[in-house]
Amino acid sequence: MMQISDSYNQKNSVFNTMNRFISAVNNMDQTVMVPSLLRDVPLEDKEDMMAVQATNSTTSTACFHQSGDMYSSYILLKSIRNDIEWGILQCDGRGKEKAGVTEVDPDDLEKQFHFHLNGLHTVLSKLTHKANMLTSRYKEEIGCWN
Repeated sequence: MMQISDSYNQKNSVFNTMNRFISAVNNMDQTVMVPSLLRDVPLEDKEDMMAVQATNSTTSTACFHQSGDMYSSYILLKSIRNDIEWGILQCDGRGKEKAGVTEVDPDDLEKQFHFHLNGLHTVLSKLTHKANMLTSRYKEEIGCWN
């Protein structure tokens, strides 16, 4: 039986957060029929930015410091969605961080995302390997051979 706290935790899981992001980007992609119309359109006007900063004082405003227009954000969001769905390369020519690099520009959301996604992927891969080893070892211990 699921408790209230379990449903809250499940709602905030990384998996569900990624699914919500992918759904939002898919919706954006289906809605924006002519992406080139987004060129030279500012990300948000000053009133919207001040309202968000006022209501969300606990978060850094680094995400608003990115220069560019709505088109560059559109391309970035689609790129990140593809990286989540299909995986990322260690360095694919777009200036992404290589594994082992610990310095990430706090204002570059794309680099932050790829750095942390690489880390998450590495940790999950190691944990998957450990789980598989534990399963194999358990099978050996109880004499269950495939």
